[in-house]
Amino acid sequence: MTRDEAEAWLRSNLDVPRETLDRLVELEAATIEANSHQNLIARSTIESFWSRHIVDSAQLLKWPTGNGPWLDLGSGAGFPGLVVALLTDRQVVLAEERRKRVEHLQAMIKRFALAKTSILQGRVEQQKAAPFAVISARAFAPLERLFTLAQHLASPDTLWLLPKGKSAASELEVARRTWQGSFRIEPSVTDPDGAIIVATGVQPRRRR
Repeated sequence: MTRDEAEAWLRSNLDVPRETLDRLVELEAATIEANSHQNLIARSTIESFWSRHIVDSAQLLKWPTGNGPWLDLGSGAGFPGLVVALLTDRQVVLAEERRKRVEHLQAMIKRFALAKTSILQGRVEQQKAAPFAVISARAFAPLERLFTLAQHLASPDTLWLLPKGKSAASELEVARRTWQGSFRIEPSVTDPDGAIIVATGVQPRRRR
């Protein structure tokens, strides 16, 4: 997916205006510049930035997510969290443990004047916050461990949007042994081998 194709997808699927597309162009430039100082994204993904990082993040907004706060676990370079913040007017919380990544996210929040975006710094399992309406995580942890670390930040109504690669089905099979809820696997629009695990009502499975 080229940049032109990515912009067309964003316009047709999410009705993204020209002004916001320009801000995404700025995000691309800022991320690539920062990447020369620390390893934020794989260099191999720079040429496919709009597909691999912008649309890959934005596609999570295809699902009805309500208006409550959105938590992005292991936000790293800011994907999908920063893209969600730029495309919506909702409260977005970026959870990140690594100091240099936190500094990068702080710089991006300031640069784009994202008043409703904040950072939770530290280990996810040690965070205390009200339940989030949406929890996303990209390349954060295997599904079973992800639920274990973050379930205290969710409610039964929380929508989990979890991009995965080829491992989606196998991770979900393992997670179902100890977790229950409504789970489905949706195809990724950016990666024919990728998938998104969409879940609600996630809770520990009762032991018999």
